[in-house]
Amino acid sequence: MTDITDEKTRLIEAALMHVPFDGWSEASFRAACVDAGLTDAQARALFPRGAVDLALAFHARGDAAMADRLRATDLSALRYTDRVALAIRTRLELVEHDKEAVRRGVTLFALPIHAADGARALWQTADAIWTALGDTSDDLNWYTKRATLSGVYSATVLYWLGDQSMDHAATWAFLDRRLDDVMRIERAKKALRENRLLKPLMAGPEWLASRIKAPGLAPGNLPGRWRG
Repeated sequence: MTDITDEKTRLIEAALMHVPFDGWSEASFRAACVDAGLTDAQARALFPRGAVDLALAFHARGDAAMADRLRATDLSALRYTDRVALAIRTRLELVEHDKEAVRRGVTLFALPIHAADGARALWQTADAIWTALGDTSDDLNWYTKRATLSGVYSATVLYWLGDQSMDHAATWAFLDRRLDDVMRIERAKKALRENRLLKPLMAGPEWLASRIKAPGLAPGNLPGRWRG
């Protein structure tokens, strides 16, 4: 297992030398194979779809590094929105030196043929953030938290890719504004739930939402399940 991990790491590192010029392409994949000292067959045993799987592995490596960093950081003094902001900032700062590789990845996963892979990777990043922050939701909130964060994160990445400000200060200000927008929506939802006139109307939707379970508690590793 260690040898396989080492070979994957070597391929990713080798690819990062070529991706800024050739993108996450077949040309980059083949050049990375040569630089990593692997045959095409060996490399495709690790990444069957070539550059696409290599790009996904690079993305997953960033998620794992972010989770490790957050677990080693004392977040107890931070508000929850500040913890989320720190997580997103950490995720981007970890790949700051590979910004062009991220840009090329965004381009790759914007293609219709790879859009599903891109959406899955984005969702996995949101899940990695919430998991690292200790999220314990097990109902519909599990999904809404990740869907909302996916939107915030993707918008922030696009802004970050074009940001030329010192230390990406403009990006972090943009991120704070997006999180403030989310909190305003959450406060509005809370006000609706607490409104005595509207509360009876919310009983049905809230009961329905309570029946939905997070995938970790669903049998057969399904996306979710109905709790009867």
